[in-house]
Amino acid sequence: MSKVALVRKPGPLLDNGIVDHIEKVAVDIPTALQQWEGYVDTLRAAGWETIEVAPADDCPDAVFVEDSVVMFKNVAVSTRPGALPRRPEPAGTRDVVEKLGLSLNSIREPGTLEGGDVLKVGNTVYVGRGGRTNAEGIAQLRAILGPLGAQVVAVPVTKVLHLKTAVTALPDGTVIGYPEYVDNPAIFERFLPVPEPAGTAVVCLDGSHLLISASAPRTAKMLRELGYDVTEVEISEFEKLEGCVTCLSVRVRCLATPPVGF
Repeated sequence: MSKVALVRKPGPLLDNGIVDHIEKVAVDIPTALQQWEGYVDTLRAAGWETIEVAPADDCPDAVFVEDSVVMFKNVAVSTRPGALPRRPEPAGTRDVVEKLGLSLNSIREPGTLEGGDVLKVGNTVYVGRGGRTNAEGIAQLRAILGPLGAQVVAVPVTKVLHLKTAVTALPDGTVIGYPEYVDNPAIFERFLPVPEPAGTAVVCLDGSHLLISASAPRTAKMLRELGYDVTEVEISEFEKLEGCVTCLSVRVRCLATPPVGF
């Protein structure tokens, strides 16, 4: 099995990215590019092969590549973003997953679904029902993933942009989140509150190694005290656009053979 991460370089219109739940602040694009490169270098250092999805420079939010495709085992689900300006973004990720030889499905009109609303914990797939993902999109995802053994659970999201703005999961399946962002923590079997908003998002690089924003030092300390190896990365320019560490890549763990042709 190969560990592959799909990434997409920030485009020249990044400062025009959509902001729904926080005050708009100017993005420093050179700094954003430097931070993106640091993020990608961290993935590579942790043993992930990175594949760049073709740029979508007309789409300011395209760097948040996670929203364009959902992975479950060897199946890829091309999304249909709820934000109209983001609708062209999935085309590039569709091309890549087809080259990787993955089974490809798509969310169809009138469904909308963005990958930031999808949190996988084992075979349970939590999907945020909020401003970007609608009930039809969740129903279509359930129809695609159900036969593969997934239990798709709809979760209300009213306080933040995406479900994974509020919660992510540790390697042992514990869901972590900032309580003020979470509509109903009782939905999750095990919920652990974190002490700061930026601490809601972690990327599991392996079973003991986590990637987290440098904006969440107290959460990083808490996770280290739980026995995890934690790497902090600067992503402040992307946080200005409601982004987090999960948004900037799509992790593919179930490839039978290493990718070729990239």
